[in-house]
Amino acid sequence: MEILVTGGAGYIGSHAVKALAEAGYTPIVLDNLSQGHREFVRQGVFYQGELGDTVLLKKIFTQHDIEAVMHFAALALVGESVSEPAKYYENNVIQTFRLLREMVKHDVKNFIFSSTCAVYGIPEKIPIPEEHLRAPANPYGKTKLAVEHMLEDFSRAYNIKYVFLRYFNAAGADYRAGIGEDHFPETHLIPIVLDAAMGRRKKVNVFGTDYPTRDGTCIRDYIHVADLAQAHMLAAKYLKEDRESGAFNLGIGQGFSVREVIDIVEEVTGKKISISEAPRREGDPPVLIADSTRAINVLRWKPEYSSLEDIISSAWEWHKRKPGNVLK
Repeated sequence: MEILVTGGAGYIGSHAVKALAEAGYTPIVLDNLSQGHREFVRQGVFYQGELGDTVLLKKIFTQHDIEAVMHFAALALVGESVSEPAKYYENNVIQTFRLLREMVKHDVKNFIFSSTCAVYGIPEKIPIPEEHLRAPANPYGKTKLAVEHMLEDFSRAYNIKYVFLRYFNAAGADYRAGIGEDHFPETHLIPIVLDAAMGRRKKVNVFGTDYPTRDGTCIRDYIHVADLAQAHMLAAKYLKEDRESGAFNLGIGQGFSVREVIDIVEEVTGKKISISEAPRREGDPPVLIADSTRAINVLRWKPEYSSLEDIISSAWEWHKRKPGNVLK
């Protein structure tokens, strides 16, 4: 079974490619390498190009017997999406439309979408169920929701089956495989704090210390990237069994504050982290915690990493091995 993996040279996509290959699938990877890393793709067939390149998509769908698409290729910086929304609508929505149109032309019916908890916006209920109102608070979340709406319409009109996998906070690494989180610029909390532990940053900014939480800082639900990859495998199996389209949250169901994450990094690394208190960032919800009951019951998803210490430890091992890092 050949599966097209868009954005398969990126952080989460590369872990999914590895999981697919280990399960006997042939991943067909499409990535423009604007954020991904060619060296992360060590299995399957690799194509470098743009997601919306219809000539290249036609070639891929013609030369390979694609049974499903896993779509990871997206821009994902919330702040940038506010300052440059056109860039996000072009990449995340228009390019995805071109991909879906080619799928229709080539009769490819199964689509697994890398969505996000950002589609919920400021939550009214914690933990967040899939039925929660979708009201994103920034252009990034709005572009992801636009794709969800587009898939719902394509499903009704063209019989495309979909799974929306709404991630909470991806973290960790498969450091033994030489893949992990390597973004530029880096905006995610755990790698930022680990960079400080490596001596690559002087301090960590804590954005907002007056939230209505147990220590005044934002609380988030962290999930290991390998568990995300496993969920994609289960989603492919689910669609192959001709099950109903649907949405699934992916999180551990437990929240950790910014200060708690920093404390755990200090415990794991043995390094003291300097922090600087900064004003809140616009659109940051106080608490985001997933209700992943549906994924557990329907997809039979069983996260292997339920401990944040284990998640951070795997990320730390990757950071120590990442090219260009010098431990101080």
